[in-house]
Order: sequence, then structure tokens, then C-alpha cells
Amino acid sequence: MLNSRKYDVLILGSGVSGLYSALNLDSNLDVLLISKAELKLSNSSLAQGGVAAVLDKENDSFDLHFEDTMIAGRQANDKHAVRVLVENGPADVMNIVNMGVDFDRNADGSLNMTLEGGHSRHRIVHHKDSTGDEMTTVLIDKVKNLPNVEVCENTLCVDVAHANDGYFATLLKNGEYVTVSASFLILATGGIGRVYKYTTNSKIATGDGIRFAYELGAKIKDLDYIQFHPTAFAADSGRERFLISEAVRGEGAYLLNCNKERFMHRYDERLELAPRDKVSHSIMMEYRRTGSDKFYLDISRLDSDYLKNRFPLIYGRCLEEGIDLTKEPIPVFPCHHYLMGGIRVDDNSYTGISRLYAVGECSNTGVHGKNRLASNSLLEALVFSKRAAKEINRQAHEPTFVSVHGAAPEFKNGVAPLPSGIRTQIRDIMQKSHFVIPDQNAAEKGLKIIEQIRRRLDNDIFLKNADYEEAKSLATVAAIVLRGAINR
Repeated sequence: MLNSRKYDVLILGSGVSGLYSALNLDSNLDVLLISKAELKLSNSSLAQGGVAAVLDKENDSFDLHFEDTMIAGRQANDKHAVRVLVENGPADVMNIVNMGVDFDRNADGSLNMTLEGGHSRHRIVHHKDSTGDEMTTVLIDKVKNLPNVEVCENTLCVDVAHANDGYFATLLKNGEYVTVSASFLILATGGIGRVYKYTTNSKIATGDGIRFAYELGAKIKDLDYIQFHPTAFAADSGRERFLISEAVRGEGAYLLNCNKERFMHRYDERLELAPRDKVSHSIMMEYRRTGSDKFYLDISRLDSDYLKNRFPLIYGRCLEEGIDLTKEPIPVFPCHHYLMGGIRVDDNSYTGISRLYAVGECSNTGVHGKNRLASNSLLEALVFSKRAAKEINRQAHEPTFVSVHGAAPEFKNGVAPLPSGIRTQIRDIMQKSHFVIPDQNAAEKGLKIIEQIRRRLDNDIFLKNADYEEAKSLATVAAIVLRGAINR
């Protein structure tokens, strides 16, 4: 039962970054970890490909991983942050291996490392094609066994206030509002996928943490740097599209146009192994050339037993849609996938706002630049959440440290239900104005409408429930995205 009380650290989010933060906080700190839905529902748990890290120093190096990351990010990356990522990453990967994460291994017992688009070496460790699920399963089990961490599922944060040497958060659980306080706040709320009509993200990805940080005065950087994955399954219906992993192309799959012909040679010498933004852009150019949005990913030439063992999740999901990937091409099309921008943080995940940290996809560490290199996201979640936890540990044990105190600011709640259709309107605007190839005119018109929606939502007449909070988050992040795109 959630009670109004004081904690040392409040973590909003239960993906890899939130869980790994909790695991690296000192055991004498009192921690509350909030999951918006059930613990396993996060973008982390949906991650298929793997974790990129330099674990084979005979055939790989930090410099090569650094260069691959910079090339994928079009040299817009923060070089120092990339160095922190690639040089600290191997230790964190081996740490979760020691915790029990079961990455695939070769016959000799060594970790199996695969290749993905944009990488010059085989450096991605993976658990078949469900790496994120394996990682979150193990980390959740570890966190649940920590005596200093209280975990609260299916709980929505509706308000965050910064006062009295800490933070006050109003939480909604089972229809009841409870306000808790904490000396430190870690935002680990994931991405903004639900601002789009179609996304690979889970339903919780509505940009809540980014909105909270924005309202608290933190800097939001490069939110218009959005990655559209080139090979989401082209379903006939449904907002959430399941991903056909980068690793399928890494294993040799061909991209085909509506005529079942390979076409990547027209756009990039790296063919199907070009970085995601290049492949997505190439598909859209081929779409314009042929006039058809029918595209396919074909790996059926490989051994069927190997494919079923290497990609059991994707194989099963495709079968549910009536496609046997061992015998026929998979229909695919670009879809919203990942956010490179976010809450601007330093190399310790600090936002610049006292005692406020952001980790994982909601943060902008600078490691991804304009485009994320495949399988760097789970690595970033590990490396920078650990650094946030270590910095909080240091501060919490300083002799001059003062914990959160005093009464919470007044929480104002309305009674009117949110009118229907607002979130759909926002999604339609984003899909039309800021997809793979942005439309400047549509963005300018869309921004005006979204700003009107924000003004409408920015009052106290509405009941602060999930419908309202998510609509407000989507309107906030959509406005920031379009404003950034227009100014750029």
C-alpha cells in the first residue's frame, strides 16, 4: 500500500535505466521506484537486438566503437560522452552477466557477438531476439530483493514540484492520490513514441518525464532528433508495430521494393547494413520513385532451423500475422522507434536542476548525435544510470547534506473529464509533419494547433487522470519537437 512519506530517492520508470539506477544506489538509501504500468511494460523489455560493447579487444577496440557511433550520429555526438559510453560499457555488461543475464554463447562458452547496421565489428551481445526482455526480467528480480527499495506498479505520477531541498510527487494509484517526497529524483520514463500514430514503443511512452523536467526548468535538447526504424512490420491495423530487428539485416536479409527487387545500391554503398536513418530515408526515396509503399525484408534463403533458433520471437510474431519468414519476405515500412534528444544531462546524468537526474531514453547524454547506432541504447541505459546512482551516493553522504523537508505544495485537481480526440489529433499532426522526411509547412501549421491544445490543457478544470496527463505530455513534447524542427 502506497503511503505519503519521505524517501531519499524517487525513481520514475522501470526500464533498464530505472532498475539499474536502483541496483547501484547505496543500500542505506531509502528508495521508491514507480512503474506507470506493470513492471515489465517498458521500451527496454521490447528491445530485440542486443547490447553493443567492446568485449573482444583482439578484434575490436574502443576507437572503432567510438568511430562507428560518431559516423552513425553524423558527427553531431558529444565526443566526451561517447568515450564515457564505450570505455565504461564493457564493465557494466559483464556486471549484468554476473547478475544472471543469459546472453547467447558459442559452443566454447564464449559470448556470441553479432553484427548490426553501422557497426564495423561483431560486438553485439544478445539473448536470441529478446535481449531487453531477458535483461529486464533479471534486473526486476534483483531490485525486488533489495530491502531498501520499495516498488510500486500501476502508479501514475500526475505532478512533480521542486521545493525544500527535494521533490514532492503526487501519485495516482487505484483511484487515490498520494503525495510523497524525496531528496533526489531520477527520471527514467522512456521515450515519446505515443506522440506518433504508429510506433514500436509500448503504451507508456508518452514523454511524461520530459514534460516534468521541462516544467521544472531543465533544458530539453534536440527533441526533434527522432529515429524511425526502417523495418517495422507493416501491419494493416494497430498503433503499436512490432519490430523486425536490426539483427535480421545483420544476418544477411535483403530489402526489397514493391517489385521484389533489391534497391539499397541506389542510395548507400553499405546497402542493407547502412545506419537506420539512411535505410529509412532510402525506403522513402524508393517509395517516391516507385509510387508504392510496399516493401519487404527477405531472409528466407538462410537455413530455416537456424532462423527459428536465432529469431524465435520475430518468427513467432510473423506467424501470428500469417508470414513464415523462413519461406517468404516480411512486409516492412519505417515507423517511429527511438528518441535521440531529451532532457539535457552531463556525464553523470545531472540535469542542472538541483538533485534532478535523467537516465535512459528520456535523457540526452549526447552519445547518439542525430542518429542512434544500433544496440547503443541499452548500453547507454546501463552506463549513465550507474553514474547517476554513484553521484547521488556521493552527495547523500556529504557532511553538509540536508534531506527533503517541510510540507508539500498544494496539489490542485479539477473535475472535468478530458474531451475525446485530443491525443489522436496530436498524433495525426506529428505523423504528417515530422516523419522520415519532415514537411516544414505541415510542421508550422501543426505547431499552431498544438500550442492551442496546450493552452487549453494548462488550467485546473480537468481531472488529473491518465487521459489528461498523457495528453498534456504529448502536447508538450510535440510542441518542443516541431518548434525545434522549424527553427533548425
